[in-house]
Amino acid sequence: MTELITDRLLLRNWRDSDREPFAALNADPAVMEHFPALQTREQSDSLIDRQIPAIEERGWGLWAVEVRDTGEFIGFTGLSVPSFEAHFMPAVEIGWRLAKGAWGNGYATEAARAALAHGFGPAGLDAVVSFTTTTNLPSQRVMQRIGMVHDEPGDFDHPRIEEGHRLQRHVLYRIDRAQWESTR
Repeated sequence: MTELITDRLLLRNWRDSDREPFAALNADPAVMEHFPALQTREQSDSLIDRQIPAIEERGWGLWAVEVRDTGEFIGFTGLSVPSFEAHFMPAVEIGWRLAKGAWGNGYATEAARAALAHGFGPAGLDAVVSFTTTTNLPSQRVMQRIGMVHDEPGDFDHPRIEEGHRLQRHVLYRIDRAQWESTR
């Protein structure tokens, strides 16, 4: 099983003990501000249940993230294949979601850099995308810090968010292997 270790973090497969704090994270209005709805415990568990076999089979997915010094679960970071149709598909996306108490420590950037290194290294990916709402400036800053470039003509209306919803418009960021190598 693939685990990624950074100076401060461990990106690993999910454990049953992650379910309760992950459900709490997904039910936190601050964490879910840039999503159309909070998640139920069932939705939260379903995400975990999909990621466990994905990580085991592919060697990558949305890894659970814990702080190495404390063992505290703080959220997820990793790579996934979006499950909707868009002009930039097929693609592999990098994404993260951390508990509010973990914000402001550089954890998202640190974990995302490790996920990109795995994606362009052992996973053999050629390119990775990331996207978020136009209002999610903290995530856009993480994208920029890990070397991703805003593909402004690629910005899109998310097909799973209802027409006219304040979160429908999304920005698209990209990075390819050559860009990633130049930032190392």
